[in-house]
Amino acid sequence: MFPTLGDLFGILLAVPTHDTFVGLGVMVAVAVFIVETRRRDVADYRLLYVVTGALVGGAIFMRLGPLLQHLDLGANPSLAQQWVYGNRSVLGGLFGAWLGVHVSKRLAGYSPRTGDLFAPAVAIGMAIGRFGCLFTELPGSPNPLGFGPILDDATAARLSGVSGTPLHPSYAYEIAFHAIAFVVLWRVLRHRMQAPGETLVVYLAAYGVFRFCVEFTRGEEAVWAGLDRSQLFLLATVPILLARVVWQWRRGAYVLAPRHTPAQLAGSLR
Repeated sequence: MFPTLGDLFGILLAVPTHDTFVGLGVMVAVAVFIVETRRRDVADYRLLYVVTGALVGGAIFMRLGPLLQHLDLGANPSLAQQWVYGNRSVLGGLFGAWLGVHVSKRLAGYSPRTGDLFAPAVAIGMAIGRFGCLFTELPGSPNPLGFGPILDDATAARLSGVSGTPLHPSYAYEIAFHAIAFVVLWRVLRHRMQAPGETLVVYLAAYGVFRFCVEFTRGEEAVWAGLDRSQLFLLATVPILLARVVWQWRRGAYVLAPRHTPAQLAGSLR
């Protein structure tokens, strides 16, 4: 594993690898968001508040999402300990970004749906950010199919993993999912989805199902019925997204339409 960019590239550079890729993912996501707003001819200044709400909410909940890990509250870290030393949660970050968007829209008085603007940005940002996890964290559980990274004894001890056997490249699975999702969103759905805001719902529902499945290759601690904490969170939230997708499907909202002009797309957001 490569905790710094110096370790990754074989040079003297003490810059954290994980934070670098997360930051790069955020920057690319913001750039894609701007490109999409211009393509749809959406120029409302209040979108700046919405994006700020998403970034602030995502950053806070990514840090504090894993705060309540144990039913015994005394076993959980303090707020300060979690913020400085605790693990980060992608699912917590997504929830925080969603909450931040809705709070900022309410405060700014901005009512149009913004999911179509965020969907491709979130997908590409996640794909890039997950490289930080790929290069620094435990890859996954032992892979019976015989492929994947193999850790030496020192790295396995540091990451609490298994040495000398191929491990599931679980973060590579995620990178592939988000990259494919971005292509589908960018090339097809952002042009032809008829229901405003629904591209983000479809993407998050698909990711929730995928993430629930890929967690079985992560090797995380099982806390109930063989499921880890992320899976329990997904078990409570993904059915809500899927119910919305089914409802919209029955209404015919997901019938792909011919490509729209930018003016028509901008009108769909108003």
